[in-house]
Amino acid sequence: MSNETIEAPLGMTAERQAVVAAQGAAPDKEWIIVTRGIKREYDMGGEIVRALRGIDLAIQRNEYVAIMGPSGSGKSTLMNVIGCLDTPNAGEYWLNGTQVSKMSDDELARVRNKEIGFVFQTFNLLPRATALHNVELPLVYAGVSGDERKHRAKEALARVQLDNRMDHRPNELSGGQRQRVAIARALVNNPSILLADEPTGNLDSNTSEEIMRVFESLANQGQTVIMVTHEPEIASHARRVVVLRDGLIASDDRRSSFVEKLGISAPAL
Repeated sequence: MSNETIEAPLGMTAERQAVVAAQGAAPDKEWIIVTRGIKREYDMGGEIVRALRGIDLAIQRNEYVAIMGPSGSGKSTLMNVIGCLDTPNAGEYWLNGTQVSKMSDDELARVRNKEIGFVFQTFNLLPRATALHNVELPLVYAGVSGDERKHRAKEALARVQLDNRMDHRPNELSGGQRQRVAIARALVNNPSILLADEPTGNLDSNTSEEIMRVFESLANQGQTVIMVTHEPEIASHARRVVVLRDGLIASDDRRSSFVEKLGISAPAL
């Protein structure tokens, strides 16, 4: 059997129903993300690389999901599609009730600014700006007034337990505190999803646990969190783990099943 004909496993009946609905039909409001048969191919000097071979995935509003897989599995490509940084060659992608898979670059940029908060492993903070100003930046670009910017930035910093460090610059903060500033910046526009790409990649194990507690707290508050990681121990903190292999979904498990399958200790969160 070729890879193209392998059916991606879906863990729950509700997820399967969301995916197999009629082509072009918007999913129910409970589903923040639905992909149907997503494919992404690249022409690398005449050689076709099939990064995604037909991804069927449904994520409910307020879920905390980790996407993982080995190098070349397609997880980075899937993250780019989910984050509206790339468009598929085939299939449908619905984000918060809107089909975005066929949007123009300008339309995708507007969706990114409104719907998605990005967190990267390198923090990407302005070194001479305070934590408060770093968090304000997306609102500056959105044309929000000064008083409103400060109010919303302070609220975002409070959500990551960093409101007592808002006047500090990045070089005055620990690695974990810098990542929390980056998370607050991602939250300041009240995005539909928080998309984290290897958020602990530059952190030691103790600080990684600190950041995982932040994500757990945000998930408990109702924030939809999608985290891309290659580390099983980090993925095990999520409530659901989707594993990619060769451009397809190889497994889709709840936390307890994933932890049991790998034989690792359950996160104490």
